[in-house]
Amino acid sequence: MTLIGLLIIIFNDLFGENESFAIFSFFYFVFLIFIFTRWIFSQIKSVLALKRDKVKMEMLHLKSQVNPHFFFNTLNNLYGLVEKNPKEAQLLILKLSDMMRYSIYEGQNEWVSLEEEVTYLNNYVELHKNRYHKKVTIDFKNSIDEKGYKIMPLLLILLVENAFKHGVEKLRNEAFVNIKLIAKKGRINFSIANNYDPEEVDGHTKGIGISNLKRRLEIGYKKDFELSFYIQDQTYHAQLSLHKV
Repeated sequence: MTLIGLLIIIFNDLFGENESFAIFSFFYFVFLIFIFTRWIFSQIKSVLALKRDKVKMEMLHLKSQVNPHFFFNTLNNLYGLVEKNPKEAQLLILKLSDMMRYSIYEGQNEWVSLEEEVTYLNNYVELHKNRYHKKVTIDFKNSIDEKGYKIMPLLLILLVENAFKHGVEKLRNEAFVNIKLIAKKGRINFSIANNYDPEEVDGHTKGIGISNLKRRLEIGYKKDFELSFYIQDQTYHAQLSLHKV
């Protein structure tokens, strides 16, 4: 005996000899169950959509927190360079333009190619090399074993900005920043080493940029990432390891 047949018998027992009314009551009951089920699913769907929208809005907010002062400071430096060295100023303006385009357009995407992120970092490093009126050594090495790696946009720049903010900008001379990115066998390994003012060491891990980075990693990579900081030989190290998307 089918479930529907059993329910009809139950309704017949409840309503006696009035078989038509029993059948009507049965289908009305089924209709109510159907409406209720649809309502439950619609509520679940609505809650999930709100949750996705909330996460999306949070991600956009976190991306918008990428330091805008760098752009303003760079423009001020370029203003002075235009008269002294117009050709160099033109090249740097193109790099700044590429960075702004990437930040505004590609930065809104959920994922970008690792090559695009590396180009953004290269432009950032090149602009920094022309920014300071003191001796600063900046080295950026990268190696990608194959195409196809994806990464959240404007993610690595947070660690790079942190190294400059609490390292180069606080030191009077002999500042250095060494950056290395290796994408191999499905993993992206990114590391930075910089010297620093001992009074600034706490700022490396307590600033809004690092909080921003940790939250974005939790949203985008769940638990499949490793982020660590340590000090060795008076050098501050930051390391990030990500899986291939």
